[in-house]
Amino acid sequence: MSSLQKRAEAAADPEAVAAAPPRLTHPEIRRVFYGLMLGGFLQALNQTIVASALPTIGRELNDFHNLSWVVIAFLLSSTIVAPLYGKLADIHGRRGMMLVALGLFSAGSMLCALAPDMATLIAGRTLQGIGGGGIVPMIQIIVADMVTPRERGRYQAYMGTAWIAAGTLGPALGGIIAQNWHWSMIFWLNVPLGLLTAALLNRSTRRLPPAGRRHKLDFLGAALVMAAATLLLLALTTGGTRVPWLSPTILALVGGAILFAVTVAWWLRRAPEPFLPLTVLKNPVMRLGTTATSCAMGVMTGFMIYMPLYFQTVHALTPTQAGLALIPVIVLTTPGSMASGRAMMHLTHYKLSPYLGMTLATLATASLVVWPDMPVMWAVIATAVVGYGVGSVFPIATVCVQNAVWRHEVGIATGALNFFRQLTSALAVAIMGAILLAGLGFAPERGGTGVEVLAADAGAFGLDVAGVFQWVFAAALVFSLIAFIALVLMEERPLHGAREMPPSP
Repeated sequence: MSSLQKRAEAAADPEAVAAAPPRLTHPEIRRVFYGLMLGGFLQALNQTIVASALPTIGRELNDFHNLSWVVIAFLLSSTIVAPLYGKLADIHGRRGMMLVALGLFSAGSMLCALAPDMATLIAGRTLQGIGGGGIVPMIQIIVADMVTPRERGRYQAYMGTAWIAAGTLGPALGGIIAQNWHWSMIFWLNVPLGLLTAALLNRSTRRLPPAGRRHKLDFLGAALVMAAATLLLLALTTGGTRVPWLSPTILALVGGAILFAVTVAWWLRRAPEPFLPLTVLKNPVMRLGTTATSCAMGVMTGFMIYMPLYFQTVHALTPTQAGLALIPVIVLTTPGSMASGRAMMHLTHYKLSPYLGMTLATLATASLVVWPDMPVMWAVIATAVVGYGVGSVFPIATVCVQNAVWRHEVGIATGALNFFRQLTSALAVAIMGAILLAGLGFAPERGGTGVEVLAADAGAFGLDVAGVFQWVFAAALVFSLIAFIALVLMEERPLHGAREMPPSP
């Protein structure tokens, strides 16, 4: 009997339906969601507020050489723990793991604020990432526990307002704090926000449904997955910036990542309960939904990192103007998410919204490939359209993946989705960065002054910077096309209502 037939029979069984955990009331959902929004704001603010203060931090700690590790340490630790949180949430429950994530994030923030040197700051950022890497997956998992799939898109879209607020407030607030107060205030700010979030969720999430079934944690599988991801991320974040791409260091990191990945594939077929269950990885909706959202996120992340440099070098904007030109791409992700959320609530063919969004995003990216030196206002509009299109994919992909697995697999499926999305984003950024640096014949070290020199003097060197960015946009176009194709191929399964949610087998 196929899994779909089993699912249909389970949904039709009145006793099975009665065994499903009771739904929360609307007032209870609101109380939980307010805490989740504060948690989402906290995580997003942390990612945007630090960048503005990096030069000040490097100057006061007298260490610019290792400054890039303030960013890399958080990226590494937050990425590799995402699937672990999903699995542990399925074992120990959502409330406990969310509180653990917030506690570790707050403790890491305190260590960063008290850091007397760069090594301690990097250690604090690593601990902060171990906590912060669980916040987003746990928010998505808790939303999945509270409401039916048809309603989840709306709540995922509402969560986007927290990211918009953090995306616009973070860079300015980081600069203001670094300029007028001590940089440690950036990290101290996280502590009361983290404790307030934990207090709100500790009280409001007590009636969340319990974990679906008892699990065993595959420690070896978890260690192998984390080792492979760590080596790959180290290669992607240091190649072409700190060491050449073809250096022995990068080749050793990539080779180690491949070796660990092969070992993971071997172990997953033999473990009694693997860390990443094969039933989840083989699910076609899981594969295609993860591919769609991962590649869409890759485009978005690449634009967020390299468009400010594009505006400065191609259109001679100041850094402040370039930052302002990037705001539309952040702001318009929420209307895209809300459109998809509405589509899931009211349409049978709910993929129409991301079809439209990713079509527009792909055409906007293609226009930058064809006309890389278009007027600055057209370039701003094109990037904003990309933000809208990418935003339309996130809620659809997340809800479809959660809707395609059993309730006791929602945690690990959501964690794995976030894990692969972060890896793909790092890959996209690395590819675009390699193209940019190769085209310019320039290899700055992160945290140094190379990018600023390039932005100021590119024209004086006679470089066709727009032509170089044309190839950067071409790489983004490839990721956009892959996301669109995966979205088209992903099965449009019916979204279950409250009484259609099947119990764990």
